[in-house]
Amino acid sequence: MPSRFLWLLLALLCLALTPRRSGGQLEEWCIADEQTAADELKMALDWACEKGGADCSKIQENQACYLPNTLEHHASYAFNNYYQKFKQEGATCYFNAAAIVTALDPSHNSCKFEYLP
Repeated sequence: MPSRFLWLLLALLCLALTPRRSGGQLEEWCIADEQTAADELKMALDWACEKGGADCSKIQENQACYLPNTLEHHASYAFNNYYQKFKQEGATCYFNAAAIVTALDPSHNSCKFEYLP
């Protein structure tokens, strides 16, 4: 009997970790690579918010995605906003090797990381 429970638990865990699909496509978000040096991350964040055209208003103080107030979190939000906004036009999640694609939704609390198919 305990082995049935373990198999059921394992199956449920696999389902929970399976990337979601939207319209037959895997859902992907673009986030900061935690191994990137802070100065490189800052340059990429500045580019995304300024020249890149990402909407960085939600990572400003007193906005939904300001907390946690870390460079990595703010960069992740900006990278994803840029990626979702421009991927249909050929944009990538690269940012000079400062970003990576993930199938795990990085949204938390009131901060929603946009996903566009």
